[in-house]
Amino acid sequence: MIQTPYYLIDKAGLLRNLEKIAYVRERSGAKALLALKCFATWCVFDFMRDYMDGTTSSSLNEVRLGHERFGKETHAYSVAYADYEIDEVISHADKIIFNSISQLERFAEKSAGIVRGLRLNPQVSSSSFDLADPARPFSRLGEWDPAKVARVMDRISGFMIHNNCENADFSLFDRMLGDIEQKFGELLKRAEWVSLGGGIHFTGGTYPLDLFADRLKAFSQTYGVQVYLEPGEASITNSTTLETTVLDTLFNGKNLAIVDASIEAHMLDLLIYRESAKVKPNDGPHRYMVCGKSCLAGDIFGEFDFPNALKTGDRVSIQDAAGYTMVKKNWFNGVKMPAIAVKELDGTITPIREFTYLDYEQSLS
Repeated sequence: MIQTPYYLIDKAGLLRNLEKIAYVRERSGAKALLALKCFATWCVFDFMRDYMDGTTSSSLNEVRLGHERFGKETHAYSVAYADYEIDEVISHADKIIFNSISQLERFAEKSAGIVRGLRLNPQVSSSSFDLADPARPFSRLGEWDPAKVARVMDRISGFMIHNNCENADFSLFDRMLGDIEQKFGELLKRAEWVSLGGGIHFTGGTYPLDLFADRLKAFSQTYGVQVYLEPGEASITNSTTLETTVLDTLFNGKNLAIVDASIEAHMLDLLIYRESAKVKPNDGPHRYMVCGKSCLAGDIFGEFDFPNALKTGDRVSIQDAAGYTMVKKNWFNGVKMPAIAVKELDGTITPIREFTYLDYEQSLS
C-alpha cells in the first residue's frame, strides 16, 4: 500500500477527456497541444500521446520537457526570453511564439531558421479572476494593435491568441472568437496557423462538442489556417485525486479534521483563488472542516459532509487534483511531498515516484 499523501492519476478519467479531444480533432481538423503549465506529469505522456499532437510551453524547462518526454509538435512560448536561453529554446522547438514585437525583433536573426509566431491580445476575455485574466487592463500578454502587427508579417507565419480562462460557455467562446475575427481578420487571412490557446472547458459533461468543432472548422476554412488548441485543464479535469489520511480531529466551534497534506503546499491554486477543494460524495450528517497540516492558519481544504464521523486513520480523497497542482507543489514547512501513482485501466495502482528528505534538502541549496 502506498503511504499517503499521494496524487493518484486515474487513466480511465484521463481517457474520458482524451477521447473528447480526439473527437474534436477529427471533426474540426484542429490540432491539440497539451499545456504543460497546467499539467506536466510525464509518466502518463505515453498514454496521452496517441490522442494529442504535442505540447506547448511557457519556459525553457517546459519546452525541453515537451520535446524530450512527449515528442510530436513542440511549441515554445514565453512572456520574455533571456539572451542566455534563446538558443536552447529554439533547439527544442518546432515553433517559437514571441510575446511582443520587440522580442521578435530582438531575436529575429537567431530564430530565422524556425517557424515563428506572435501572441495577439484581443482585449476581451472570459475570466472572472483579474489575477488570471490575460486581457486585463494594462496586460503585458501579447500585441493588441493590428497596424503594428501588420508591419512584421514578413517575419511570422501565425498567431497565438489565449484569452479564454475557465470558459465552459460555448456561446461566450463563439462571441469572443467573433470579436477576434472583427479585430484581426485581415491579419488572420495572411497567417498559416492560429492557436486559440487553452482555458476552453470543452471536455465538460454538457459542452456542445459538435457546435464547438464546427465553429473551429469554419474558422479554419474562412482564414485558411491550421487551428491549434492548447487544452490544459480540459485534458486532465476529474482525472486525479489527492489521497490523504486523517491525523487528528478536534472541535473549535466546528468539527475539524487535520489530514497529512496541505492546500498551500499541494493544491496552491485553490488557496490563491480562495476556492474550496472537492470531496465526494460530500453527503451525510457529519460535517467537517478539512484542514492541512502546515502552520498556515488558512491551510483549509474546505467544509464537507461525511456519512460517518471521521477518526484518525480515515482516508479523505480530494477530487480534481491534477491541474495546476503538481506543477505548483512546494516544500512549505518541509511538509512531505505527495507521492505520484497511476491507476491503470485494469484498476491496478502503480507507484511512480516518492519524494524523500534529500529532495527537500537539495531543493534549497
